[in-house]
Amino acid sequence: MPTTHRPLARSGMSRRGLLASGGALGLGALLSACGSEEKSGKSPGSKPWSFKDDRGKTAKVGHTPKSIVAFVSTAAALHDYGVSCTGIFGPSKPVDGKPNPQAGDLDVGELTSLGESFNQFNIEKYATLEPDLLISNMFPAPALWFVPADSAKKIEALAPTVGINGARASLLEPLKRYTELAESLGADLETEKVRAAKARFDKAERTLRKAAKANRGLKVLAMTGDADQMYVAVPDSYCDLNYFKDLGVEFVEGKKSDDWGFWEFLSWENADKYHADLIMIDNRSSALPPKELAKKPTWALLPAVKAGQTVPWSMEERYSYAGYAPVLEQLAAAIEKSKRLT
Repeated sequence: MPTTHRPLARSGMSRRGLLASGGALGLGALLSACGSEEKSGKSPGSKPWSFKDDRGKTAKVGHTPKSIVAFVSTAAALHDYGVSCTGIFGPSKPVDGKPNPQAGDLDVGELTSLGESFNQFNIEKYATLEPDLLISNMFPAPALWFVPADSAKKIEALAPTVGINGARASLLEPLKRYTELAESLGADLETEKVRAAKARFDKAERTLRKAAKANRGLKVLAMTGDADQMYVAVPDSYCDLNYFKDLGVEFVEGKKSDDWGFWEFLSWENADKYHADLIMIDNRSSALPPKELAKKPTWALLPAVKAGQTVPWSMEERYSYAGYAPVLEQLAAAIEKSKRLT
């Protein structure tokens, strides 16, 4: 089962008995210490900070957060606005020698990683960062993506948390919310870099809308895969696909296979259930890459694959205009080049 927007197997988190923090402190003592500091709100000369997230919860800190820990693509989105994080969690290591697609323009070597995979969130390391704030996406609310459910209370005891919804809405919603969040954290939205990114996004939006209109009837399928199954996306569950539909892109509509409603699960023997003229392939490090997909006989026989009509799907792209402008441009170019295969 891929690490996608659905529940994953939960395992107990390994625990280090003691922490060196000016002396040996147990995790419980460190939690208490951090909690006391938060209550004291000490940060002379700074103004209190608050932000209401997509769970309806308001995170509050006695000063503008400086030590921010975030899911990797969240940190990458904030970076595009000039807001820096001290720690990240989630996939960030290079893939085949290239930067991880979820890391955007981050220099991940300069950040403390709390774990690459689901349920690898290192609470002890998180505590040593003396966090002011933790931020992640939600697929859907209220669970914070890549924050282990079994450890959530301990993690949330160390610092306030913010969740931004990325499911069953238009992409424009999380883009707007991350802009608001970045501004609250001190970002200057009038810099040349930020304004240029928004202008590029707006132009890319027009380009994709035009490409979709000129190629009506072209069927697009978004998917991911693992060794055992192919997963066809339910477009309305994903904010990017939902938005692309609004721009006129015609998607193959996968039928939800579970209550979470993000995927239709197909055995590889049934990979040809739907016809598609263009296939969007999950580009995350957790997904089966094209070179492995090519080893699946049924995959190689799909008309779109045989015609070379595939394009990477940045299904966990960072929610910033800088992040999504190239995504729109890439999809528009793929649609323009693709032909109907029926």
